[in-house]
This record gives sequence, structure tokens and C-alpha cells, in this order.
Amino acid sequence: MNTSTLAIILGGGQGSRLYPLTETRSKPAVPIAGKYRLVDIPISNCINSDIKRMFVLTQFNSASLNQHIKNTYHFSHFSTAFVDILAAEQTPDNPTWFQGTADAVRQCMNHFLNHQFDYALILSGDQLYQMDFNQMIKAHHESGAEISIATLPVTSKEAPEFGILKTDAQSWITSFIEKPDASLLPEWTSDVSAESAAAGKHYLASMGIYIFNRQLLIDLMSNPNTKDFGKEIIPQSIGKHKVLSYQYEGYWTDIGNIESFFEANLGLTDDIPQFNLFDNSQKIYTRARVLPPSKITGATTIDRSVVAEGCIINGATIKHSVVGIRSRIGYGTSISNSYLMGNDYYQNLEEIRQNVEKQIINIGIGTNCVLNNTIIDKNCRIGNGVVLNGGPHLPNQNTPLFAVKEGIIVVKKGAILPDGFVV
Repeated sequence: MNTSTLAIILGGGQGSRLYPLTETRSKPAVPIAGKYRLVDIPISNCINSDIKRMFVLTQFNSASLNQHIKNTYHFSHFSTAFVDILAAEQTPDNPTWFQGTADAVRQCMNHFLNHQFDYALILSGDQLYQMDFNQMIKAHHESGAEISIATLPVTSKEAPEFGILKTDAQSWITSFIEKPDASLLPEWTSDVSAESAAAGKHYLASMGIYIFNRQLLIDLMSNPNTKDFGKEIIPQSIGKHKVLSYQYEGYWTDIGNIESFFEANLGLTDDIPQFNLFDNSQKIYTRARVLPPSKITGATTIDRSVVAEGCIINGATIKHSVVGIRSRIGYGTSISNSYLMGNDYYQNLEEIRQNVEKQIINIGIGTNCVLNNTIIDKNCRIGNGVVLNGGPHLPNQNTPLFAVKEGIIVVKKGAILPDGFVV
């Protein structure tokens, strides 16, 4: 086990850009890929890098996240490995909630300093990537850096959404700007690989993945006026401390809004997805469930789709979609370009029979439905003949049952859509 590094995973703020998926859960607890949670990604990257001491910092809607981590990450009783939740707490020294990423770390420093470590690895809880942190730690150690920032080549269209930096020939960061205006970009091009340059990626963006030397982190956190890493800590450290750029060339995406979340999930259905769930060396860990294999009956057609375990699919057509755990899909239903998160439990046969007699809609997707460009959150009850056809023709809106963002229809957790419901 890597005993020199302590991982700190930031749970993020209210996650308003991922609403309504964050209406009742924190951003790291949002289900992804049909069976995982977003927080499983940084935790799995740490485990695969043999970093097994992790804190997850959160303050909004943290109950389901607490439960997931408690039920998932169990290490040997004879090991010092752990994944602990640190929820925002009011103390005499810190009477407020977390005011930013750096403030969250500052308020929890007393917990971190109970452990021995040389390096603090600070990660985001809402990114999708597979990375060996040991390579970044090695570069940090060998260069004599005090801070290292993982960086990613991006295009001019993407650059205004990130912190952009410039480096010298030895990869030391010489300047940094947070979310620059497009008019400033010509001054911020960097040397990147030939492959990145060919793709039009001429700018180095911060991935929000940092390594800090222990003592420097203690010193920086002693200033209560700095609240955020990207806006304050990093820019103020350039020129004062040795700040290294560790350039990463693999797949990485920030799950910042509904559109990026949707694209990241549907990207998993590609023949060779950029985020590879089928990689023995980069496994994604999650809660171990005792579920049966999925059962598919009738004239079902499934193409370019990912289907999780425990599903019951009857005579449906599923194209370019992700079907989550315990999903039930009725006869004659057509699903395309959609992400079904699935269900947390099964209804037994007697309950299903009684619901049919009482004309109560059962959990799952009914018969003869058409779903396109949709996200169906967990435990929804979709009646028969429901048509949800997302696309750019739909204006953004928010209703008690669903929301529309960038043409994507998001059915809220536990919503009940009656027979014949149309959007």
C-alpha cells in the first residue's frame, strides 16, 4: 500500500447544474453506467494505484453517499486502509459550511493530520477517467515539486471552461488563468503532443487533480482568506512555489452538467469506448450486489447498448442506450439514446398482480412506450403507451415529474407517468 500519499476527494457543492439528478442526492452519489456511482471513479483510481487511505468531503444531500460508501468499501481488519466520509460540521473554529474547495480542505485539516503522509492527493468527485496516480506522484517526487497539477490538452472551444496554464521547457508552470475569455486565448497556447495538436488541442487545462507536499498544504491552509484552489490557491502559488504540470493524454471528462453526464454514459456503448469498463488493470469498484443475470424474452432487439445485471426485458427494442440494474421493460417498447438508471428493489409477483387489479402502475417501463433522448432516474413508474421524445425542439423546463435540459428529458427519481403520457 502507498503509505506516502493521502487522498482527499471533494464532493462538490449543491450540484445545481446536474439538477434534478442532485435533487435528493449529492453529486458523487449520482448513478453512472447503470451500476456505479460517480464517487466510485476516483476511489477506484486510488485503489488501482494502491492508495487506500481516502477521505470524501461532502455537505449536501450526503445520506445516500454515506450509505453507499459504508456498504461498499470494506478493507481487512488488519489493514490501515479506509474510505471515510467527512461531512461539513460546525465547530467553534469553523462556524460556517464549506465556502469552496480549499475551505473544505482547511476545515478538515485536523482529521488529515491524524495520519502520516508526505503527499496529499486532492481529487474531484465528479469526473470520469482512468489514471495511474503513481506516475504523477513519481514525477512530483523526482522533480522536487511542491505542488503538481494534472493537466489535459483542450481545444479553444473547451478552454474558457477551465483553468488554463503555461509552462516552461521543464514543465514548471509559469502562469495560470481561471476560465479565460475567448479573446485572451491566443496568448495561452502551449507545447502539446503531436496527436493533441492535430486534434486542435493547443491549451493546457487544469484537471482539478492536485498533489501538495504535506507541509506546504499546512502552510497554505493557515490562511483563512483563500477559499478555492482554482481561483486562489493555484494562481497565488505560481512564482512562489515549485508548481509542476503533469500532462495527461488519456480520456477525461468533467461531469459538470446534464449534457456532459448524458454524453459520458452513452459513450460507454461505443464499440471501443474511451472509458473502458472492460480493463483488468483499471477496474471500477462498486457495491457488491447479489443479483441474478438479466433475462431477455420475446422478440427483443438490443444494439450498441450496455445492460446491467438483474434486468427483465420483454420484447423491446433498445438502441444506443444504457440500462441500469433491476430495470423492467415491457413488450413493444422502443428505447433509443437513453440512460435508464434502474431500480433499487424488485416488486414481488403478488404486489405486481395487485397493482394491475387496482390499476396502479408498477415500477419499470410499461408496454408500447417510446423513449428517446431521455434519462430515467431510479424507481420510476412509466405507464403504458408513454412517449418521451427529447431533442432540440423542446424548451428547457422543470415540472414536478420531469425536467428538460438541452433537449434531454430527465424523469425525476420515483416519478409516476400515467398511461399515454406524452412529452
